[in-house]
Amino acid sequence: MAGKTKIINGYGHIAYEGDHFTEDEMITKSMEYYNSLDSRRSVRHFSNSMIPIEVIENIIKAAGTAPSGAHKQPWKFCAVSNSELKSKIREAAEKEEQENYNSRMSERWLKDLAPLGTDTNKEFLEIAPWLIIVFKEVYEIDDAGEKQNNYYVNESVGIACGMLISAIHNAGLVTLTHTPSPMNFLSEILNRPKNERAFLLLPVGYAAENAFVPDIARKKLEEISDFYKK
Repeated sequence: MAGKTKIINGYGHIAYEGDHFTEDEMITKSMEYYNSLDSRRSVRHFSNSMIPIEVIENIIKAAGTAPSGAHKQPWKFCAVSNSELKSKIREAAEKEEQENYNSRMSERWLKDLAPLGTDTNKEFLEIAPWLIIVFKEVYEIDDAGEKQNNYYVNESVGIACGMLISAIHNAGLVTLTHTPSPMNFLSEILNRPKNERAFLLLPVGYAAENAFVPDIARKKLEEISDFYKK
């Protein structure tokens, strides 16, 4: 089927040419991938060592392979290494976080966060060599300046973010999912168009030599799944 095309609903389709593994190969590869991701941790202490821009480009390209509603690809990944911009982002993020910790978060929420060692200090936003801010495009703007619908935007961008985090880990780097709320300041600082909304902020880099992470465990398979077998 290599090279063949088929017309469906008036649009060209090409033959799918994916990998096909034996059962033993599938078991091995799926376990290897799980073991790799199981070693992933959210890190709050970064080295300031620079990362080649090609690595960041490849990571973003990997995230851009995510599926999306009607293939609209309603995401934009803004990669920031500019020190002045990172300082502005940190200042604004800490302002929002101080409001969160002092008045917006419930006592239960603060208690649940305590084991993770979080606080209002977000120095990693300046120390990490790169920040990737993910924006969702709530609608498209066509060449005529007219609004066009996007579909399943949150779901699509969420999937892309998961693939982005996996790609960061695969490159031997670390990150942290940072969601200062509200995040409108990111659109203002980066001068983003009106159809975009900040979705997630990820510092990206190497872990600091003295980095520690919380001593926590993930839920077991039987706690996160149910199997409906024949």
